[in-house]
Amino acid sequence: MKNSAIYCWIKRNKRAVLFLTGFLLLIGSAAAGILFGSTPLSFSEIADAFANGFSTSAGRIFAYVRLPRTLASLICGAALAVSGAVIQGVLANRLASPSIIGVNSGAGLAVTVCTALGIYGTGQSFFAFLGAFASVMLINLGARKWGASRGTVILLGVAMNSLLGAVSDTIVTFLPDVGAMSNDFKVGEFASVTYQKLIPAAILILITVAVLLTLTNELDVLTLGHDNAAGLGMNTSLMRTLFLLLASVLAGCAVSVAGLLSFVGLIVPHAVRRVAGGKSSDLLGLCALFGAAFVCLCDTIARTAFSPYEIPVGIIMAFLGAPFFVFILIKGKGGHSVD
Repeated sequence: MKNSAIYCWIKRNKRAVLFLTGFLLLIGSAAAGILFGSTPLSFSEIADAFANGFSTSAGRIFAYVRLPRTLASLICGAALAVSGAVIQGVLANRLASPSIIGVNSGAGLAVTVCTALGIYGTGQSFFAFLGAFASVMLINLGARKWGASRGTVILLGVAMNSLLGAVSDTIVTFLPDVGAMSNDFKVGEFASVTYQKLIPAAILILITVAVLLTLTNELDVLTLGHDNAAGLGMNTSLMRTLFLLLASVLAGCAVSVAGLLSFVGLIVPHAVRRVAGGKSSDLLGLCALFGAAFVCLCDTIARTAFSPYEIPVGIIMAFLGAPFFVFILIKGKGGHSVD
């Protein structure tokens, strides 16, 4: 009886329980990201660092290595998960995500070009957004023009990934120094994150997520389909473009910081949608929380599982994401054709 009462309470308060769980996971993953690594830190060492102005070895590790890396993993995880949820809703395709349909590759090509030209910081984030937006708009236009099915959208994304990857490789061929700087970028990692790189992207990501949270009703209407949304008085072309633009800002900024992280925008929205439903006001907030925690935990595993060696976090995500993607394909839960 007692267990039944607890179950009924959880069911009645499902939304609050999910948000509380996501928040606790975020706090726990952030703590793990700061405390664990090749040189473990303790809470007392961190407290001493604040008291002594980060002059100790532990204080410098905390302030200049662990803290920016943990913040970057949290912010980029939230950005990619929310971006994936928005793209899936707009394209009416549960298999769509920034990494699969070419959004990350568009941003990656822009970052490669910026590296070749010596452009960093805010400029790099801006051009990464342009690359991501151009890629997703091409996919969107192609999907709408041909009434693309779920499989066609994915094939368009595969083709876009291959094309943009070939252009990036061509640049690297002629500019080997760029290639040396972009090896870690291609698999995704947080080892080289600095405040200079993180802060401009983080500001854009936080502003964009806040804007999206004010547009959840419009996103719910848009996901009803073109005809239904238009019947309710929505300018579907304008809103579709706006949401894809905002999703591209998130993906582009995350890529400019962490490189080409795969499958975050697929795994997290899909899992959250299964337990929380498709209401955008809940979906986007939960994706931000669980996406942040997921990427931060993956980064901590990448740093500690094979210590003293460290592997890029993108490899961990590929091992998790590829089987998940195949599972979705086999179960046939990917979505339906785009209006």
